[in-house]
This record gives sequence, C-alpha cells and structure tokens, in this order.
Amino acid sequence: MISQELQKKIDRSIRLLRQFDNPNDPVEIAYSGGKDSDVILQLAKEAGIHYRAIYRNTTIDPPGTIQHVKEMGAEVLQPRRYTFRQLVEKKGLPSRFRRFCCDELKEYKVLDKCVMGVRREESRARTERYKETTECRLYGSKKEHVEAIYPILEWTLQDVTEYLLDRNVQCAPVYYDQYGTFHPERRLGCMCCPLASRDKRIEEFKAHPGMVKFYIKAQQQFLDTHPKSSAACNHQDAIECFVHDVFFPGSRDWNTVRDGLFGRPDFKEFLENYFNIKL
Repeated sequence: MISQELQKKIDRSIRLLRQFDNPNDPVEIAYSGGKDSDVILQLAKEAGIHYRAIYRNTTIDPPGTIQHVKEMGAEVLQPRRYTFRQLVEKKGLPSRFRRFCCDELKEYKVLDKCVMGVRREESRARTERYKETTECRLYGSKKEHVEAIYPILEWTLQDVTEYLLDRNVQCAPVYYDQYGTFHPERRLGCMCCPLASRDKRIEEFKAHPGMVKFYIKAQQQFLDTHPKSSAACNHQDAIECFVHDVFFPGSRDWNTVRDGLFGRPDFKEFLENYFNIKL
C-alpha cells in the first residue's frame, strides 16, 4: 500500500506533468534506464501526457541496460558524432574535471521540454543546485536550451522504492542481486565513471575487466596521435596513464610510486595480476 505522504507526492508530480501536456508538442522523458527514470516514465503514463521516452546511448552502460530500455519502450539514440572510445582516442581519459564524455554523449537537446528524474536527496550538490521543479536549462548556448521539468525533485529513495514496488515495475538488471532481490540503493551509470569514488571505480573495473583493456587501448591511440600532450610527456605508455588515473589520482602519491627506491614498477604486471587479465 502506498503511504498517504507518498500519494500526495505522486499527485503533485502528475499535476506538474499535466501542466506541460500538448498533443502537438510532446515532452521528452529523459530515460537513462535507471530507477529514477523508471519512476518518471511510469508517472508520465499515469498522467496520460504526450511524451517520447528517449535514451541516449553512452556505449558504456552496464550489460542489460539497452535491452531494459527497449523493453520499456524508449527510443535509443546512438551517439551523434563519437562513441566513448572514439572520444578517448581523440581527447584522452576523462576525469572529474574533464567531463567531455557527458557533454557529447548525454547532455544535449532533443525536444523543447524535457522531464528528468532529478532528486535533491541524492547529493548535497543537487540539494544546492536544484531549487525549483522547473527551469530553463542550457546546453552550450542560448539556442540549445530546454524547459527542464523535475517531477520527483522532493522524492526520497524510500519513495522511489515504495512506488516501483507498488506499481510492479521491473528495473534494469544492475538493481538485482543473484537471488533476484531488488537493491534500490544501487545506481545505474556509465561503467567505471571517473565521477565515482576511487574504491567504487576500482570495484567496477574488477567486475568488468574488459573495460581495463578498453581504456588502455583507447588511451594508447590518443598518446600515439598526441605525442606532445601532457599525458604523453609524463607517462611511458597508456598502462602508466591508467594506473595513475585509477589508483593514484593525486600527483604526489603517483610520483612516489613511479620513482620509487627500487626503480620504476612493472605496471603491466601489476594490472594483469590485480585484474586477472592479459594485456
């Protein structure tokens, strides 16, 4: 049973969505395949509004995501210009401060109005950033702007969980363990994203060791074609770049390890043993 408090939130969310309904101008449901986008998609259905659920393929989402997206009826948009690998080959490894992959693969305009599954509870930054349930959101220029709508801005994780279970919504595979138990605390996003904590990122590389090879091959292509880049000047090869980026984001620790008392470590051997792969 839905609690009275959650029912009030559902009603407010549906009223908000209906304010923007226009049969000649459907709104976009920014569908990532994650649990919050499952919520806004279900709310759009219950509101009876005209919409297009659109998934932007980052090319590095967890296994099973694309299938889930299609099962939920969302359109799959392929990258406009470059895949993630091509971006790394062109620009090098992304970081918290160089989020070119997000700009290229996720954050761009499709329709004039866009419903997003943003929740303030998710982080302090979101609490400070998002004050209203609607805003004008820019994507690079004033011409590339959308009217962003946040119907679950005040929803909690408990609200999301209660709503999805009550509506019997099947979420993406990442939210279920080997026994089929639903874990709403998990998050769906690009595999091994640099925005994740170091421990979380290493955990994901362990779960998907093929991504280690993927990153290194793409970065080596960047180094080969950009010999004067700082990455090429400060590292012997892509393996060193990867170890530095993933394990030693701070330069002081990295310099200590790289220039240790016993000489330069064999980073290739380290990665092969750590991730049980062959480079």
